[in-house]
Amino acid sequence: MWNTINQFLVKEHVGMFKAANNFDLFDLNDNSHVLQCREDKLGILTKLLRFTDYKRMTPFHIDIRDMNGNIILTVKRGVSIFVSMITVYDGSGQIIGYFKQKLFSVGGKFIVMDAKEMPICVLQGKWTGWDFHFKEMESEKELAHVTKKWAGLGKELFTSADNYVLDIFDSVPADSDIRKLILAAVMCIDMVFKE
Repeated sequence: MWNTINQFLVKEHVGMFKAANNFDLFDLNDNSHVLQCREDKLGILTKLLRFTDYKRMTPFHIDIRDMNGNIILTVKRGVSIFVSMITVYDGSGQIIGYFKQKLFSVGGKFIVMDAKEMPICVLQGKWTGWDFHFKEMESEKELAHVTKKWAGLGKELFTSADNYVLDIFDSVPADSDIRKLILAAVMCIDMVFKE
């Protein structure tokens, strides 16, 4: 089951003229394909704007599905002028949390909030590269790490610059909304900070 996996390889679909962002997630323990992330609900105007300098401002709607086609998470953002406010829904359409982008942050920063908009953790990046950490708000205890640097299992799959690894630490319970929000946030890093 996807929520018991702690290490994912996230592979972005590559294409010359692609407007939509699509990803596949693999379990690094056995290289099995476990989740699909698809941006299927793009309007014509959004598709056109994705090929311009306004790409970072366009809305997105990503459905994360298991291999049976069941939606487990949905990640949505409207038009973004300065900062992003992203909403995360569970498979039944209930809001489980939000990501609020910090306006002036070096390397990129999200505050991860629960459904009541109470801060849970922070996602902080480094300006020098693709290195992001999820940390609890008060204790700054690390919950997860996202990087493009990987030399372990799954190396044979890790061949493109559009791939990265999510490592969720054992301290994050399998059935918690925090785990779901971490997984959803990883889909937003590329679209909000790195496009």
